Amino acid sequence: MELRVLQYFLAIAREETILGAAERLHMTQPTLSRQMKELEEELGKQLFIRGNRKITLTDDGMLLRQRAEEIVTLVEKTESDIMLSDASLSGDIYIGAGETDGMRLIAKVMHKCCEVYPNIKFHIFSGNSQDVADKIEKGLLDFGIFVEPADISKYDFIKLPSCDTWGLLMRKDSPLANKESILPDDIKDLPLICSDQVMFQNEISGWMEYSYDKLNIVATDNLIYNASLLVEEGNGYALTLDRLINTTGHSPLCFKPLEPKLQVGLTLVWKKYHLFSRAAEYFIKTLRQEFETY
Repeated sequence: MELRVLQYFLAIAREETILGAAERLHMTQPTLSRQMKELEEELGKQLFIRGNRKITLTDDGMLLRQRAEEIVTLVEKTESDIMLSDASLSGDIYIGAGETDGMRLIAKVMHKCCEVYPNIKFHIFSGNSQDVADKIEKGLLDFGIFVEPADISKYDFIKLPSCDTWGLLMRKDSPLANKESILPDDIKDLPLICSDQVMFQNEISGWMEYSYDKLNIVATDNLIYNASLLVEEGNGYALTLDRLINTTGHSPLCFKPLEPKLQVGLTLVWKKYHLFSRAAEYFIKTLRQEFETY
């Protein structure tokens, strides 16, 4: 399976017509059709459903599209790292992170790097720990920021000098809004919006000292912004970290910390034995120097 053919396949998936893809690729329609027929024969699978007006992907085609996008991205990233290795310090750095105010520390380091070397470019991917870990394993991210608890046994890492506090996001007109903090008994019967990550569930169970399954979970989320809209519209209360949603001024929401206090640390990770580009090495060096001041 050639990279060139995968790029042809992705063009068809995006354009949804052979003709449109052929025009974008500056090649003839029969040539492109033949390439796709040979690809289907090579894989032994039907990749396209050919309709009157557009082409859609089969389930196998959808899987190939996902993998092909990852492969093409990785090849482009590798070419960029190698081509720029002997030039003045420049290049692309890919960082994945869950939602945390600790990202401010990384943002400060990014700014310092770019002040010295303006040709360093940062690319940020937002997702939960599993999303970030998957992309690190596939080589699509250089670094990931994990909110604890997280399994970091297979990574090299730096502990960030920051921590986040768990609490309850609610409307300001909620009966609980007058409380200074939220006790385990306060949330037993509440309609809750919670993270779908198992490690989060274990953490909350330990704090409550009873089973997570006994909670009234009305919705789950992997990033808090959309969950905050559910809270705003009266759908329930969201268990989340502090400083992620603006609750000041005219915001209809407020945040109350859990009691006993439940805090989590943050860790920057990367694959063991990973060979970094010069730009990524400079980022790590700057990061360590910055954190020495904390």
